[in-house]
Parts: sequence; C-alpha cells; structure tokens
Amino acid sequence: MTAAPASPAGTATPRTATRGPLRRLLGTASWTAGAWLAGLVFFFPVLWMALTAFKQESDAYTTTPHLVFSPTLSQFKAVFAGGIGPYLANSALATVLSTILVLALGIPAAYALSIRSVRKWRDALFFFISTKMLPVVAAIIPIYLAVRDLGALDNVGTLIVLYTAMNLPIAVWMLRSFFLEVPREVLEAARVDGVTLRQEITRIMLPIVAPGIAATALICVIFSWNEFFFALNLTSVRAATMPVFLVGFMTSEGLYWAKLAAAATLACLPVLLAGWIAQKQLVRGLSMGAVK
Repeated sequence: MTAAPASPAGTATPRTATRGPLRRLLGTASWTAGAWLAGLVFFFPVLWMALTAFKQESDAYTTTPHLVFSPTLSQFKAVFAGGIGPYLANSALATVLSTILVLALGIPAAYALSIRSVRKWRDALFFFISTKMLPVVAAIIPIYLAVRDLGALDNVGTLIVLYTAMNLPIAVWMLRSFFLEVPREVLEAARVDGVTLRQEITRIMLPIVAPGIAATALICVIFSWNEFFFALNLTSVRAATMPVFLVGFMTSEGLYWAKLAAAATLACLPVLLAGWIAQKQLVRGLSMGAVK
C-alpha cells in the first residue's frame, strides 16, 4: 500500500478549508440570535403594556395572565375622558422648547470647546459634567424655595428652564464629540475662501454634524418627556405633565392596570414617533466616530 501524498506546506486540506467559513457562519448566527433575544427581552414589557391597554380591568388584574381576550377601546376612551389633553400639551411644550434651548446653547458651547481653542477647556468640560453629579433630591428644596419666591410654581416655563439645565451638560459633551469628527481640512479650506464665523457654523459645520445633532436632540426629548421628579414637586394642575398624569391611576382603591397601560401607551407614542422619524439620522449620529 502506498501512503497518501502529503499536502504541500502552507496549503490547507479541504476539511480545514471549510472550517473557517463554517465557524464564521456559526459565529454570525449566534450573534444574530443573541441580538434578537436581547431585543425581545427588552421589547416584551412594551408589548405586554400595549396588549393590557386593550383588556378589561377584570382581564388585566389577574394572577394568571390572559393571553386570549376580547379587545376593547374602553380604556382609551376612559383615559381621554379623564382629561389627558392638557398633560400631553404641557409635556410637549416643555419638551420641545427645552430641547430647542439646549441646542441653541449647546452648539456654540460645543463648537468653542472643540474647534475654537479656549483657555481651560478641560475645566469647562468638567464643570458641565459635574452639575450632573449632584442628586436631584438634594437640590429640590432650594429649587422649590427659589421657584416659590419667584411665583413660578405650577408653571410650564419653570419646567422649561429646569429641563434645559438638566440636559445641557450631556448635550455639550455629545455635540463636542461630533464636532471633533469634522475634518480640519474642510474648515481650513473654508477659511481660506473667506467664510465668516457664522457661515462656518451654519453652512459647513451644521450640515456635517446634523446626524449627531439629531441624536442629541432625541436624547434630550426622551429625558425631558420622561422627567417626573421636578414635575411632581413643582406643579399641581396647570403645568402637570404626562408622568404626573400616570400617577393618578395609583389610588387608595388599588391600581387600574388596564387604564394605566392605555395611558402609558399613549404617553410612549410621541417619543416612539420621534425616534421613528429620525431613525436614519439617529443611527448615523450614534455611529459617528465609531470607524476611523
């Protein structure tokens, strides 16, 4: 018997040649399955909330979950009858105006801290982020006293100012990272052509970092829309927001699960709609700087 000829050095046998693609395929499949599993785990509470919103209270408040039920819109009718409109309007007004103010103040600050060198820029960045280190609970008493003395309790304008101060440090840090990704060659060429500072920001910088601005704005919208502590302690009737409205379903008689789920579903829709509209810009903005 003659021995099988040995494969030349440096060449792979057919068996080893197929192992590489197979391993890559299995690795990709495992990562895909894991991503889908994680997505389902995070999405399931939202799905269950939406399903509960279409149930009767008797079907929602049970020890054994009812997967088969007769859907109804009575809970949504009860929520609208309970006066959800002013709460939605207050949340929308405070969220939109505070986000606009955050961008109007954060873009020049981020530009100065990234493109235009300023003295002690590290100290400025640390000061911005250090304002987030103070617990809100520790600051609520002096804030409440100041707002009370100014006669601004139960006022949407107060929430706008507080939400702007709450989101501005994060926005400056995010926008600065996006501005740093702009090629300096583009700015130098524009300066050679004689553009002014305003033209450099509005015509060159903003179009390039527009995805990053969209991502920053969406994060500010989410934080402002979901904010509860300031709204609970500084408002009562006229300026109360959606989180405060949701607390109204927690009564001494118990929890109205179906009505609470219907109100929470309606409260989630504006943010989900904003994220869906800006999804392309959001993905590009969050991925800026990820690949060099």
